[in-house]
Formats: sequence, C-alpha cells, structure tokens
Amino acid sequence: MTKMTLGSYPHMLGFEQLERLLERTAKSGNEGYPPFNIEQTSDWSYRITLAVAGFAESDLSITVEDRQLVIRGRQQDDSDDRVFLHRGIAARQFQRSFVLADGVEVGEAIMENGLLHVDLTRSKPETVVQTISIKKG
Repeated sequence: MTKMTLGSYPHMLGFEQLERLLERTAKSGNEGYPPFNIEQTSDWSYRITLAVAGFAESDLSITVEDRQLVIRGRQQDDSDDRVFLHRGIAARQFQRSFVLADGVEVGEAIMENGLLHVDLTRSKPETVVQTISIKKG
C-alpha cells in the first residue's frame, strides 16, 4: 500500500512544509501529562487550559517556536530538606506542543486555581482576488 501525502494531490501546491510540520508533531512524543482542554471561545478565538497543580508561574515557560506553541514546566526539587513518608505528588517536568496555523496569535496566559489558561486568536482571512495578465509570447 502506498502512503498518501499532500504532494500526491496535484491541486495542492506548496503544502510540503505543512506536511513536514504534521509529521514532526506526530513524532513529538506528547505524553498524557499534564492533561489539557482546548475550547473554542468564539468564532475567532481559542483557549488551551492545562492542569498544572503544584507549579508556580516561575516554574512554567510559554514560547512560540517555528509555528508551535510550546509550554514547559519544571519544578524545583526541594526534597533535600524534607522527609516524605509517602510521595504521591511527583515533581515532574513536562513539555506540551501545539501546532499553530498561519494567522493564529498567542494572547495572554493566566494562572488560576492550578489551571494555566493560554488564549489564542485567529485573524480573519482577507478575500484576495488577483487578476493575472496574459502576455503574448
């Protein structure tokens, strides 16, 4: 069986970079931690919410790298001076990546009750009509 790619469709020109981006995202190894929600808050906006209980704002970083929203968490390990009889809450680091379409901008990030909210907006596409003149050869 032959693998179908975007290049297999002759009417879809210039989508090779999108195909590479999708393959890279599929291989990124996003595990199930931390759990998250994605909600559409309007026709042109979204909110990603991550459950980051136990993380302080200083333990988290949010960056946009090559059309990907990357959220990282790394807690400081302060267990050297503490004695745990049971440790069920792990100080676990994570990285979550989300692919952003062209025109999607990252807005503000809000930390509230152990939840990190990241707001995104998508710009409305302009309708462009271009007339190409035909030259005589």
